[in-house]
Amino acid sequence: MAMAQPKMDLPAQDVAPAAVSVEHLDVRFGTGLSQFTALKDVSVTIPKGALVTMIGPSGCGKSTLLRCIADLVHISDGSISVLGQTPQKAREGRDFAFVFQEATLLPWRSVLDNVRLPLEVGRRGETQNYADPERLLALVGLKGRENALPHELSGGQRQRVAIARALVSRPRILLMDEPFGALDEITRDKLNEELLRLWKETGTTIVFVTHSIPEAVFLGEYVLMLAAHPGRVKEFLKVDLPSERTLAIRDTVEFIRITAHLRRLLEEC
Repeated sequence: MAMAQPKMDLPAQDVAPAAVSVEHLDVRFGTGLSQFTALKDVSVTIPKGALVTMIGPSGCGKSTLLRCIADLVHISDGSISVLGQTPQKAREGRDFAFVFQEATLLPWRSVLDNVRLPLEVGRRGETQNYADPERLLALVGLKGRENALPHELSGGQRQRVAIARALVSRPRILLMDEPFGALDEITRDKLNEELLRLWKETGTTIVFVTHSIPEAVFLGEYVLMLAAHPGRVKEFLKVDLPSERTLAIRDTVEFIRITAHLRRLLEEC
């Protein structure tokens, strides 16, 4: 009589827990003949603590997917789980924060008071552990500018304030929709390096939308590429580059190989 083989369980570290799980997601806008399908059968799992960049042609639904995760867009079919709960519950619990392309600072409030804003509005849980606004400003390189008004800052500095404001509630997930798209290349490069440093220091899961393939590869542990018409997953790529990255990595053969691969995929979308 043959002996039963022992059951083999995967080690826990081989299965990364999910920060966001998207299953067969459809998003449609309008009705009848005017109905438009923005996303079709999108499934992807974003691991906790990962930095995932999202690219694709215009109109592929990158921002729509980000807004679905943030409970800002109605889901037609499928499901999204954010830290094991619905996007609505995650939003109500302030488990994520959103950074847009524009910093959207209140012009009459100082830098420090803009960062403090989430502490003053919305529902505050009794056990909510907020970060120190002044420490966050130092973390994003704005120590000494606490009392400045937004119009006294450069575009890159205003985005630093927006990132500090997003982090003040200690979100477990940071959603970023082309936050550096309107900045010049040098400022953008500096903020890319700053974002990687912040990510490593805070351990926050980040989902970052961009139109730039080099930016997506430089920042991402994973790159999610969407195809268009309708929006759907083209590839979810693990970026095989060292975790410690400087701008010099963009001149390496491996970086160029990955960007060339993604560019070919983008041309097929």
